[in-house]
Amino acid sequence: MAYILGIKSDETSTTDDHGLGTIGKNVTSDGIKTFKWMKYDTGAGSVAAVSGQVAYYYTLDGYKNHTCSSDLSDSVEIGAGVCQSAPGDGEYAWFQIGGPATLALALTAGADGDPLTPTGAGADGTLDVSAAVTDNICAIAGDISDKEVVCTFPE
Repeated sequence: MAYILGIKSDETSTTDDHGLGTIGKNVTSDGIKTFKWMKYDTGAGSVAAVSGQVAYYYTLDGYKNHTCSSDLSDSVEIGAGVCQSAPGDGEYAWFQIGGPATLALALTAGADGDPLTPTGAGADGTLDVSAAVTDNICAIAGDISDKEVVCTFPE
């Protein structure tokens, strides 16, 4: 698989400019960050995308269709990535799936180094500490006081 290097991670588009599921990478002062090009769906709750919040794969076919939403109730509790912009319903954007990230919302529980999952998250766009071996682990808490995580979302 070839990667696109030097992407504009905050790009949004009304058209599929890069091909759904395309992976991009940027080298930053924080380290290497990996991104995935996906389509955003606001879901039944009309949950708008917010930069720095978490998105989840939308419904059962979200992963294979590269479609995500920050509406946790419309997900299968599999983390898709961290929003880098605020795409509208049906728009395309890059979502961070690997490397260090700073979230817009603070974690409500846990400690540095804890595994994070959408399962049990109290609000849309957030993650919670994993409590079961069956939880989808999609990030690791870095410095919780600074809302920093290490992304491990699936490609």
